[in-house]
Amino acid sequence: MNNNQTIEKLMGMRLYAMAELHRQNLTSNAHQKTTIDEYLTVLTDCEWEDRENRKTKRLMQKAGFKQQANMEEIIFSEARNLDKNMFDRLSTLQFIDQKENIIITGPSGVGKSYLSQALGRLACLRSYSTLYHVTGRLLNKLKLSKVDGTYIKELKKVTSVKLLLLDDFGLQAIDNQSREILLDLVDDRYGQASTIISSQIPVSAWYDIIGESTIADAILDRLVNSSHRINLTGESLRKGIIK
Repeated sequence: MNNNQTIEKLMGMRLYAMAELHRQNLTSNAHQKTTIDEYLTVLTDCEWEDRENRKTKRLMQKAGFKQQANMEEIIFSEARNLDKNMFDRLSTLQFIDQKENIIITGPSGVGKSYLSQALGRLACLRSYSTLYHVTGRLLNKLKLSKVDGTYIKELKKVTSVKLLLLDDFGLQAIDNQSREILLDLVDDRYGQASTIISSQIPVSAWYDIIGESTIADAILDRLVNSSHRINLTGESLRKGIIK
């Protein structure tokens, strides 16, 4: 048996982690200490873990998070109005499987974006496709795509992910074209995927911000009725790490 040929064949089949571990074991003779079944299991587990790690890395890069938010660093306290039991339930990510939304509101600096990105990062770790966008910038990007004829393509990139994070909702004025785009986005995702929206503006004021009653009704009906609500309070955390 030509071990070099075996390694080359594994590389040719893109089983890179398996090939490298097999090469290392041949050098150290570690493979002689296990049965064939045990050795095959070790090689298979190594390849599986490597592929899962690479997949997670790709999902993280594609998500475009602004912060490295970690679930373990979230601060739960009465002053923040953040219930740990509720958040623990959300962290099971069952809301994604059930195509439900999350709305996080509160004043500037209380950690709305951090919470949404912590859930987004967890979603990536569990192999859910995820995208983070500042709402105003996304709407502007999609408006420009209408000009160059790539609107449908760009919209599909956003609507096809399992979890979409829309940050700073309502901070930028919503004109007629933005309203229509927002409706397209919300309508395409309704009942198909989950969205987390963070905003300084209370939900009660969203109707006026969106404007044009018919479109506002359609957007809010799809966003709000199937959502979990988190209303953060307290002082700004921007002097330290925002969580």
